[in-house]
Amino acid sequence: MIGTLLGNRYELLEKIGEGGMAVVYKAKCHLLNRYVAVKILKEEFAKDMQFVDKFKREATAAASISDNNIVNIYDVGSQEGINYIVMEYVNGKTLKDVIRDKRTLNTYEAIEFATKIAKALECAHRNNIIHRDIKPHNILVTDDGNVKVTDFGIAKATNSVTITNTSKVMGSAHYFSPEQAKGSFVDCRTDIYSLGIVMYEMVTGKVPYDGESPVSVALKHIQEPVVPPRNINPSVPVNLNNVILKAIEKEPVKRYQTVKELLLDLNKLQQNQDFNVRFSDLDDDRTRVMDAVKVEDYVNNTTKASKANIDDLDDEEDGFYDYEDSKDSGRESRKGLDKKKKNMILIVTAVIFILVVGFASGYVIYNKFINPQQGAASKKVIIPNIIGLTKDQAQKLLEDKNLKLEVSSTEKSDKPEGTILSCNPEVGSTVKSNETIKVVISEGLGKTLVPNLRELDLEVAKDILNKNNLKLGDVKEAYDDNVPKNCVISQSPSKDEQVDVNSNVDLVISKGPEIKYSTVPSLNGKTIEEARNILAGANLNLGDQKTVETSDKSLNGKIFEQSLEAYSKVSEGSYVNVTYYVYKKENPEKPPTDGEDESGEGNNTEDGGNNNEGNDNNNGNSNSGSKNK
Repeated sequence: MIGTLLGNRYELLEKIGEGGMAVVYKAKCHLLNRYVAVKILKEEFAKDMQFVDKFKREATAAASISDNNIVNIYDVGSQEGINYIVMEYVNGKTLKDVIRDKRTLNTYEAIEFATKIAKALECAHRNNIIHRDIKPHNILVTDDGNVKVTDFGIAKATNSVTITNTSKVMGSAHYFSPEQAKGSFVDCRTDIYSLGIVMYEMVTGKVPYDGESPVSVALKHIQEPVVPPRNINPSVPVNLNNVILKAIEKEPVKRYQTVKELLLDLNKLQQNQDFNVRFSDLDDDRTRVMDAVKVEDYVNNTTKASKANIDDLDDEEDGFYDYEDSKDSGRESRKGLDKKKKNMILIVTAVIFILVVGFASGYVIYNKFINPQQGAASKKVIIPNIIGLTKDQAQKLLEDKNLKLEVSSTEKSDKPEGTILSCNPEVGSTVKSNETIKVVISEGLGKTLVPNLRELDLEVAKDILNKNNLKLGDVKEAYDDNVPKNCVISQSPSKDEQVDVNSNVDLVISKGPEIKYSTVPSLNGKTIEEARNILAGANLNLGDQKTVETSDKSLNGKIFEQSLEAYSKVSEGSYVNVTYYVYKKENPEKPPTDGEDESGEGNNTEDGGNNNEGNDNNNGNSNSGSKNK
């Protein structure tokens, strides 16, 4: 199976686990570029189409659950006879591995783990899903101590048929409930029983029932009484011991009826509160087979009891009185006894009446005049519904009812930060005025830093947001000359800003440089400099320049041709090539005449002779000037 590509996106990389029904692989999701866990149904189950249909239907229902303590289910599918579920990949150990390593968990760890598992089950039950296979092997513990419940593969929707009268019993023999073992009615209390067995194993290091075969273990769940955890590990607190025993009662009606009830007791254990676990007393009202009661016997017995009471009174007054010996005393003594009895009843009644009136009067006077505050405190108040409100809203509502609010703890939740998640005592309970109501407040899903997404491709940015537990918000587009097309120009919130997990990050994506258009001007008859200025004003550039000679001096330097047609639309920055005239004077060559040549030569000779004469005179003058000196 290694290397198989399922659904055209999940590549199986390595086998990481195997159970009774399925094999689990680590896989790479090529669509979202992340690691996932893929659970593949074993071949022997894949042949049973009824089971496969149920498997897909229930797994699809479980995929709708979202909670911090539940492994998310991403996808369900089949390919060439391979039925698979795609889940969140969690890097950590199973709770079974943790128990093997530590043998027994301390009280704090056991309560902490049990609370988180119970919260996961509460979420599932709230969404009408029963897990039906809660065991340490299906509970993952991350490196930071968080707990995630996995394997909803045989989960059952509570709105589907929950009577499982069938020869096939699904679950794990050491952890399933007596009703699962019988194949009878299954509801949310089945998960509570299995969680109780897990708690038992956490504090003792062993399961309560073991045997040579699954059948023998199942029979023990149905028939054998459980050994209390405290008998195996004396360090287990009495209240924790009782919580576990109540969770694993064989009759569902005697267990915790909802996970919320169990969570309330677990929260009390976390806060080290002293309380008594209330066990069911239904045995006192169970159906019995007994002899019929005869009226005559009842009257005779009542009469004897009354006479015995009278004898006791006579014994105290006269020293001793025997009713059997007084039978012969006649009517007078009986009349005397009846009269004494009546007097005694009147006296007792009068005393009781006086006491009641006196107590009531004293109570009213004390509360109204002496200590009115104490009287107000003794009033009974019904706790209003504060679940889902903010702390300030809840506090005001409680103060209006003369109640106080105290934050006992905070929890990570998908509810907004500061929202009331639960309270103790519960909403609707009757309490005294001025009593303190302890609440658990949501701290949100935690905080994370926003990564820097600038200039990253949109698909890459989506992947980075997903890995940082953030969501892609609004995406807008804008032109940008510097950021490549389809890359991030800006983001909100900005990088390194701390936000809630699952917050939206809005992005502005580049459409590339904006293309602007300009109208090409007419350059005909313009000079090069004029053309350059005109083009600059239209955000265009002057390109190559060619020349053509002309004998018309008036056309010198004038443009007569351009590469882009005048008044056409082109993108700004385009180049316009031009051709302009250059003036050149015409000078035709003529053959010279003989006279012109001789005249020219004679003139030159005479000029030369004159020059020579001038030179001679100058020389002579210079010489004479030199002699005089």
